Amino acid sequence: MIGGASQADLAVLVISARKGEFETGFERGGQTREHAMLAKTAGVRHLIVLINKMDDPTVEWHESRFIECREKLIPYLKKCGFNPKTDLHFMPVSGLTGAFLKTRPEGNICTWYNGPTFIQYLEELPPFSRDPNGPVRVPLVDRYKDMGIIALGKVESGTITKGMSLIMMPNKVTVDLLQLWSDDIETDKCRPGENIKIKLKNIEEEDVSPGFTLCSAGNLCHTAKVFDAQIVILEHKSIICAGYGCIIHIHGCAEEVTIRALICTVDKKTGEKSKTRPRFVKQDQIAIARFALNAGMICMETFKDFPQMGRFTLRDEGKTIAIGKVLKVIE
Repeated sequence: MIGGASQADLAVLVISARKGEFETGFERGGQTREHAMLAKTAGVRHLIVLINKMDDPTVEWHESRFIECREKLIPYLKKCGFNPKTDLHFMPVSGLTGAFLKTRPEGNICTWYNGPTFIQYLEELPPFSRDPNGPVRVPLVDRYKDMGIIALGKVESGTITKGMSLIMMPNKVTVDLLQLWSDDIETDKCRPGENIKIKLKNIEEEDVSPGFTLCSAGNLCHTAKVFDAQIVILEHKSIICAGYGCIIHIHGCAEEVTIRALICTVDKKTGEKSKTRPRFVKQDQIAIARFALNAGMICMETFKDFPQMGRFTLRDEGKTIAIGKVLKVIE
């Protein structure tokens, strides 16, 4: 799910309005909470929330149930970083009957909703702005062998063309782009925001891993073993101190990291940093910490310079415990 979300600009969160199902998905440990937060951290900018199963006998298209689900979701989505005015859109639908997905239902069903249907809303969304003339950044999410090495990734910045030579980081290997496919259609040119497949020359399959990044020769991305980051502890039962180990997911990459030191805590309301170093941090606190990779190095940028490669999630035992952004690459 994290790999897929890191390639997306827009996410659709499907919520069940049926009595009992919504409450189960949204309680602590429920999938609804985790999926929304992972989507935001992976770089999704806009979230459409479909309140599904509105035709269920326990709901029967009642506006009160729609409002109840929406009001319970908004505070949590706000905590994840979505702006309710600009980044969120709620709509009632029925997957079973197809109501409000492509067409509006006939008769007097759901007369209180006057907004667009789901497909109509997607069509009317403005395009996301990206820099086609910036330095090339293509984080890879997978690779396979098929009459040569095929890599899958997303163009985050810059424009790439067939026959171009790029540098594969962190190996610093020069590769040639033999063929390009955008959404499985062969093309000669790919612009920012496109999910692509690339046929590579001058590299072996074992030399390409998820998280590796293709860059322009004149402007390479940073590689890090040690870095400083600001993290928000979302859900963790005990305290977190220096020496704590977990898995970092950053763009297409997943590696083991250890917290080397806690530098300071950040006040949620004022943004002020503590003068003394904390001995530990716990749930709902914001902290700045120094992380060290257990092995190897990963491609990353600071969040300020390049948000798509500067945001990450920390996971432990299959649960997301924190989200964060890279402040500084140390080595």
